[in-house]
Amino acid sequence: MKLIDFLVTALKSLSTNKLRSSLTMLGMIIGVGAVIGLMSVGRGAQAMVTSTFEQMGTNAIYVIPSSPGAGVAGIGMGAPTLSLDDAEALANPAYVPSAVAVAPISTNYAEVIAGNESAVTSITGTTPEYQGALNYSLASGQFISERNVSHRDTVAVLGDKVAEDLFGSDDPLGQKVKIKERRFTVIGVLEAKGGAFMGVSQDELVVVPITTFQTRLFTQRTAGGGDAVQSIVVQVASAEAIDGAIYDIEDVLRKRHRLAPDEENDFAVISQEQIIGMLQQVIGVFTIFLGAIAGISLLVAGIGIMNIMLVSVTERTREIGIRKAVGAKRRDILGQFLMEAAILSLTGGGIGIAGGWVMSRLISRIDIGGQAIPSVVSPDIIILAISVSVFIGLVSGIYPALRAARLNPIDALHYG
Repeated sequence: MKLIDFLVTALKSLSTNKLRSSLTMLGMIIGVGAVIGLMSVGRGAQAMVTSTFEQMGTNAIYVIPSSPGAGVAGIGMGAPTLSLDDAEALANPAYVPSAVAVAPISTNYAEVIAGNESAVTSITGTTPEYQGALNYSLASGQFISERNVSHRDTVAVLGDKVAEDLFGSDDPLGQKVKIKERRFTVIGVLEAKGGAFMGVSQDELVVVPITTFQTRLFTQRTAGGGDAVQSIVVQVASAEAIDGAIYDIEDVLRKRHRLAPDEENDFAVISQEQIIGMLQQVIGVFTIFLGAIAGISLLVAGIGIMNIMLVSVTERTREIGIRKAVGAKRRDILGQFLMEAAILSLTGGGIGIAGGWVMSRLISRIDIGGQAIPSVVSPDIIILAISVSVFIGLVSGIYPALRAARLNPIDALHYG
């Protein structure tokens, strides 16, 4: 019996029970659609993380506090250990020759008020090097200067979205905004970057001099009495200089913090590439987890196909007996039922691909913290989903097909 004959016979058999065939395919449609939709959103999240960090600056090294003995869980936790003096030491070419920009950063949230408008946003205290280290451009005005830092001036540079929320189409330059009951003069507006990290938009921030941040807004000190900073960003000349810069940074900070040779660092030095790698690994595991959960519905769909095929074998016992009596061989019966199972799974998988694509597009329109998660429907996800669906369909059809092929023609003719 030729393949085309198997196909025609299988289509005729499935078309006689359209509703049952449709309900059987429904499980496969849902399973494939869920796998493609969820995994494509996971891939999109990975791409968004990479894009966000690329926009934040190239060849960047991040120095953050760390609790000794706590491992990865202690990074960024515990009492502040970094100070403004630490940042100034790292900016010294004699200590870290490959550093081209060093920016201390402290961040907190507060309400910013302009006239009758207000917005709760991130207040970032830093130095002029912040602009270059994190790759920000000015849309208008100027960035904070060394004079602003040394004089603890109450000046502010607004992120694009904050400027729009507070002033709309009006020019913010020279206007006053109030932060924690203190008035700040707007001296600049940043160009929109359009990215987000952990649900926080890069355009929702207000930049003020680090000294103003520490003395007038959010005072915090290290155990040694220095002005604490939450992190220090060091931009190096090239990717090749990163390893050497990390060694120099650790050496400088260990000496400044008076750590004994057997003591662990009370800080962590992480390159941008390491951060991207860790985040992508976490998101990748989460994506696989989501895909595995969605894959359970594929397994349920396979059980449904097996169940329907067994019912079909029982209903068509006499037909099988007649076909065997007129010369049909075991492989012909086996091929016919396997073809029916394959058609059910392949058709369901095809519809599921279209449904998954639509679902991923709908999910990507959901706004999370001012930023939508993009979806990336890559060919490997589609190939994986359709391959698994066909495999499950064939595996589910093997037992019913073998059962049909092994029927004794005489018993089959007497059935019913």
